[in-house]
Amino acid sequence: MTARGLTPMFAPRGVAVVGASRDPAKLGAVMARSLSAFAEAGGHLALVNARDDSMHPSIRAAAQSGPVDLAVICVPAAACPGVLAEAAAAGVRAAVVCGGGFAEAGGPGVAHQRALREVVRDTGIRLLGPNTSGFLAPATGVTASFVPGVARVRPGSVAVVAASGGVNHALAFALTEAGYGVSLAVGLGNGADVTAPDVLDHLAEDPGTAAVALHVESVADGPRLVESVRRLAAHRPVVALVVGRHDVGAFAASHTGALATSWRTTRAALAQAGAVLVGDERELVDAVGALSVTRMPPCAEPGVGLVTAQAGPGLLLLDDLRGRGARVPELTSGTRRTLSGLLPPLTYQLNPVDTGRPGPELGAVLAAVGADPGVDLIAGYVLHEPDAVDVVAAARQGRTAGVPMVLGLGGTGEEVARDRAALRDAGIAVAADPRGVAAATAALLADARARAAAQVPFVPSVPAGVPRDVTGAYDEHEAKDLLGRLGVATMPRRACADRAAAHAALAELGGPVAVKLLDASVLHKTEIGGVHLGIVTGDDLDAALDRLDAALDRLDAAGARRYLVESMAPAGIDLVVGARRDPVFGPVVLVGLGGTVAEALADVTVRLGPLAPEEAAAMPAELSGRALLTGWRGGPVLDVAELGRIVAALGDLLTANPLLDEIEINPLRLGHEGLVALDAVILTRKADDAHPDQ
Repeated sequence: MTARGLTPMFAPRGVAVVGASRDPAKLGAVMARSLSAFAEAGGHLALVNARDDSMHPSIRAAAQSGPVDLAVICVPAAACPGVLAEAAAAGVRAAVVCGGGFAEAGGPGVAHQRALREVVRDTGIRLLGPNTSGFLAPATGVTASFVPGVARVRPGSVAVVAASGGVNHALAFALTEAGYGVSLAVGLGNGADVTAPDVLDHLAEDPGTAAVALHVESVADGPRLVESVRRLAAHRPVVALVVGRHDVGAFAASHTGALATSWRTTRAALAQAGAVLVGDERELVDAVGALSVTRMPPCAEPGVGLVTAQAGPGLLLLDDLRGRGARVPELTSGTRRTLSGLLPPLTYQLNPVDTGRPGPELGAVLAAVGADPGVDLIAGYVLHEPDAVDVVAAARQGRTAGVPMVLGLGGTGEEVARDRAALRDAGIAVAADPRGVAAATAALLADARARAAAQVPFVPSVPAGVPRDVTGAYDEHEAKDLLGRLGVATMPRRACADRAAAHAALAELGGPVAVKLLDASVLHKTEIGGVHLGIVTGDDLDAALDRLDAALDRLDAAGARRYLVESMAPAGIDLVVGARRDPVFGPVVLVGLGGTVAEALADVTVRLGPLAPEEAAAMPAELSGRALLTGWRGGPVLDVAELGRIVAALGDLLTANPLLDEIEINPLRLGHEGLVALDAVILTRKADDAHPDQ
């Protein structure tokens, strides 16, 4: 047991409850009761209360009566730092502080939490909490939790790592109800010392854990979390639920900053690290439960074979899977010939395969579908009808080596529960309804795709030709000059210092043109009347310049008045692409549907940067409006490779320039001739404010 490891906390030889009490309502009494199973299993449980002669007067005395690796501290917040220091001095290597009254409460609580951190720093003792409902490890009886009912959480192979103690226990209970149980369930609380990456690193070495459920509310150290998830996901699946879908907290002035919320960025970072993402706690249970039972081999484009014994639930399952982007290929003619000999002629046999009713042929049907060369996973649904078919025997018969199976078994009662358990014991993932089958199937597919991507590692390296001199303020003309150095196309334009130069530019370029304010301090020109389109004549130009001057007057701009005259681009589809320096995760890139309605649509996808052009090229496929980019109603077709090159170049530029905060192209117009940048924003910072990640 290493000094900084978490084995002394989660697998202690002995536990001391400090602040134990005879009053059954007090926290110390509740904790002592929760840990009674640990004592019954042969662990050393010591109760500490200096005011009760039947208990140990101090932690040191408790440690003298037997090994004490973990102290569960149940005293008021102000006393906790002193007790923690005493525990460390007595040789205790880990502690849990469940009570509140710390940083979450403000006021004196901030100082109490700071004092806890100082003890951790000075002594090396590991601390879970404060302000947590604790943890539970059912297999060893270590239930350091004050939540009633924890004793009924059954041992299993799913670990829970949750920001919230309440969510931790809710998931532990749900996993037990679903038949999976837990190996370890941890509520992090305030995270004064032990955080999610610490627990994930511990689980990477835990043979009793087959899959991990991760609940995230906020992230303090993005790169460390990403690295911990990546290391763990290489050996054990990680399913993540990120809170904050509607977070619109502080962001930068650009659209990129507004759209790359912490929720999106956190999800993108975890997915790149290999985690499977889910949208709610029910889906989390179905997904992580399935992955604890079975796991697909790495596969970039896995295909699903659907088998249903009831058409209605089968349609629900198919619809859900298609909505999740699952590939359900048509079965080969050879497979269909086999099925035609097993099933009545009126049943549907292309994929999904509808057996009409569950019958003795179910096992052979499953085997035929699993043997199809386009099928990498079988998803099925059957109502429990024991007089018609033995579902467990059929599933065992129908298994194909290397092709996992997710089976929905509908029904209720003890017999159904026994059959579901038997299926899980046979290595077949189980759900109770079509939605659960879809969630479990999607999780296996996402995990297989992530593992396939991990087999082609990307080693970040900034190309030699990337500009490394991006400092100071950039107006639109200067920003487009920089884009030109990156190989991004722009329309012909002229920067004009006065009206005469603007008229000369119109004469040179010919109409129609766009006329814009040219001022680095004005980021959203459209919103203040700083952009006028379709200018053809000199009179049109004078009218536009008058309106631009009026806009500057409203802004009370004191600098020289400059204008940008630019040829109008052909009609097309507007995208937004950008790169920004996230305060938690570092460089990120973004692709989405753009223009003036970019934030209203919020149809975007995010990645950590820098990234390979090939990965950037895959980003548009995740957009809800992706059909617009593939020739919709005779429209232009996106060259995804070219877009990937542009997005990767923006990420490289951000990485190479520590004073560059953001660069955004909005809109990046997709026309029949390709991609052209119509507007660009660059935000930099002073040298003394450079980011530590650079």
